[in-house]
Amino acid sequence: MRVLVAEDDEGLGQEIASGLRVAGFAVDLVNLLVDADLKISVNTYDVLVVDRGMPDGDGLRLLAALRARGCPVPALVLTARDELSDRIAGFEHGADDYLGKPFALAELAARVRALCRRRDHPTPALLRSGDIEIDLPRRRVRRAGILRSLTPKEFAVLELLATRAGAVVSRSELIEACWDEMAEPNSNVVDAVMAGLRRKLGAPPVIDTVRGAGFVLGGVACES
Repeated sequence: MRVLVAEDDEGLGQEIASGLRVAGFAVDLVNLLVDADLKISVNTYDVLVVDRGMPDGDGLRLLAALRARGCPVPALVLTARDELSDRIAGFEHGADDYLGKPFALAELAARVRALCRRRDHPTPALLRSGDIEIDLPRRRVRRAGILRSLTPKEFAVLELLATRAGAVVSRSELIEACWDEMAEPNSNVVDAVMAGLRRKLGAPPVIDTVRGAGFVLGGVACES
């Protein structure tokens, strides 16, 4: 899942980006609202994390403009302004969640993950493909009842394949959703992660390569 973070404090922004990346998200980071607006116009994001006190204005102004344009991307507002009136203003301007500073990175990651699951079509908590069980809230994968230890990036790739319900996912779609803008689309990063994921999931293989098209995880079933 890909997240845009708009935070003017450079140290905090890097800390947020690092924490979300460790949690398995692809993260783009900006420190101006104008840059955030530009990135939203050219990239596809699953969640926006927006600070209110930006150098070029209030983050709520960006959210209001996005909602006026019909942009549905879920947004979480970060701010030191945590009074009831501030939270109400956030929701009225298009925020989906509100987190006051200071905050724990683990809570931020959990809230961002919850917003990702709610976007467009709600994602069920549990996905199954044959004997593979993917527990999205707990970030756990089992095959034939045995827990498989995946890296955050491997889990992100498997989650995307699973939520596409057996459809082919192209290499470019994987990079767009699971890597940030620093990834090199022509590198072998996807092949390396895919090889590790297949090895950890074991035999028989469940991820097929469709030559010239992408990858597909077969037989996905969902449970709420």
